[in-house]
Amino acid sequence: MPDSRGSHHPYPRSARINQILREIISDEILRHGDIDERLGMLTVTGVETTPDMRSAVIYFDSLSAEAREALDEYRAEIQSAVNAQTRLKRTPKLTFRADPAVASGTAVEEIIRRLHNDDS
Repeated sequence: MPDSRGSHHPYPRSARINQILREIISDEILRHGDIDERLGMLTVTGVETTPDMRSAVIYFDSLSAEAREALDEYRAEIQSAVNAQTRLKRTPKLTFRADPAVASGTAVEEIIRRLHNDDS
């Protein structure tokens, strides 16, 4: 069902691009993780592109210094995979970060755990 702008997609272009990037980057990390143990346990939790699509922040469940170093080493290969698998006018510059929501959730769980233990 087209919306008022004539699009046939049920959600915005940026959300579709974020999902496509998430899939491509996850596959690339899995592929590189087979040969580089620093990437073994990384999970992409989200992707956020800028409105002009010039850059994208890739969020991970956790990001150790070793994993960040490995991602920086493979950045060009990952961006090349994005370029090869999409038809974007320009390939966004990728930035890698730990997902703050995961850290916040962990902190909340710890607080609840302490409160529960205090009640016991």
